[in-house]
Amino acid sequence: MQVKILWADDEIDLLKPHILFLESKGYEVTTVNNGIEAVELNQKDAFDIIFLDENMPGITGLDALLLIKEDRPFVPVVMITKSEEEHIMEEAIGSKIADYLIKPVNPNQILLTLKKNLEHKKLVSQKTNSVYQQEFRQLGMTLSSNLSYSEWVEVFKKLVYWELELDKIEDKGMKQVFEMQKKEANQLFTKFFINYYSDWLNEESSEDTPMFLHRLMKEMVFKELNEGKVALLVIDNLRYDQWQVIKPIILNYYKLAKDEVACSILPTATHYARNAFFAGMMPSEIEEKLPQYWVGEYDEGAKNGFEKELLEEQLKSVRKEVKWSYQKVTNYEIGKKAVDNFNQIQSNDFNVVVYNFVDMLSHARTEMKVIRELADDEAAYRSITRSWFEHSPLQNLIKKFAESGFKLIITTDHGTIRVNNPIKVLGERDLNTNLRYKFARGMSYKEKEVFLEKDPRQIKLPKGKMSSEYIFAKNDDFFVYQNNFNHFVNHYSETFQHGGISMEELLIPYVVLDPK
Repeated sequence: MQVKILWADDEIDLLKPHILFLESKGYEVTTVNNGIEAVELNQKDAFDIIFLDENMPGITGLDALLLIKEDRPFVPVVMITKSEEEHIMEEAIGSKIADYLIKPVNPNQILLTLKKNLEHKKLVSQKTNSVYQQEFRQLGMTLSSNLSYSEWVEVFKKLVYWELELDKIEDKGMKQVFEMQKKEANQLFTKFFINYYSDWLNEESSEDTPMFLHRLMKEMVFKELNEGKVALLVIDNLRYDQWQVIKPIILNYYKLAKDEVACSILPTATHYARNAFFAGMMPSEIEEKLPQYWVGEYDEGAKNGFEKELLEEQLKSVRKEVKWSYQKVTNYEIGKKAVDNFNQIQSNDFNVVVYNFVDMLSHARTEMKVIRELADDEAAYRSITRSWFEHSPLQNLIKKFAESGFKLIITTDHGTIRVNNPIKVLGERDLNTNLRYKFARGMSYKEKEVFLEKDPRQIKLPKGKMSSEYIFAKNDDFFVYQNNFNHFVNHYSETFQHGGISMEELLIPYVVLDPK
């Protein structure tokens, strides 16, 4: 379909060579010599792009621009002017022009502007496809080698980068290729992680060891406290890709100092991972040393009800004497209240905020049809996360921390993975309900389909009842009961879950930001 251009310039006759050049390239060009005619033609016909001289008799280009945008707000308008005065540029840019050119312009400048504004998506798509095809081959070669943990982190970061880049294009075929490569990477990473996990935790491996959650506070967070005031933000269930989409907003207030990857623990479930983070100990150690703060799988009561107490114990253990606060935000009103009461924590050395929205979003997507439709795939899930953040009290809270000179640390307890491969498990009535890990005795399953740990102490987990064992789902698997199998498969397929072993669940953001 031929591209239609409207060009308004009081010296349009002098631009005849430019017009002929564009027509030779297949463009249809309509010309006028004043702003009023440009406005009228815009009302009658839908042009793909408009070139507008800033200085014309009658009404100026800026005046014409405003009238054109009233009728067709999304038509790209390129302002052309002899003047390089800053206020004219600012006014034109503020009126949402697509581009700004200074006379004299040459035909190639015009052609570049057309391609940039009308063929941008197509050109970006072609370039993205071309570069990813090269990267696909390189990643394939990398995955076939014997990777260390730090090399796996770099592979994961590359996969997240390309996933976000491919979000911007419309080539479904290339996205399917990427999904296949990501799935292969997850399968290989899972095997790698299972091979080394116990050795890492028991310090029996010379392989470069992950920065696990239970070490993060002592070895990373508390060191930042030595340099000044710190705000620690723990966004429950925040994946590394979700961090990447909210990062540009936060960089309005902060400068990025570290953008790193830490490692969650098994199970990648909140009451294990976040308790380990705040205690600075693995779950079996919490149960042994601070039993009053550990609520086991078979115990009654909230399993994350003692985070503040666990943090207090950890601060005491390292003799860190600071003025600090802890607050948990579970809904909009509590978030708004945290912002309104900011002056109460402003003078503290260390403020910890646990924010639960992303975790609630993943659960709501499972249970509510409308949320599942809104977050139909990974890209939509990221988009909703960004949209929530833009309009949440959390952004206001971050802004206040920045204005008050707080260094900001952002992390999480675990990520989440979209599951689609059901694995049958049979067990007694007290079998826990998590879809990505099970802890019980007498379970029935196919051992090759799970990661089995018969002795929980080997991976620093509470032993529980005699003969109880843990099984963990791998890759994008999820556990379902034999009874009512089809119902569980239909209800939980393509939902976001956590508790098991995958890059998305285990490799989590650890970010340090300095106020601007």
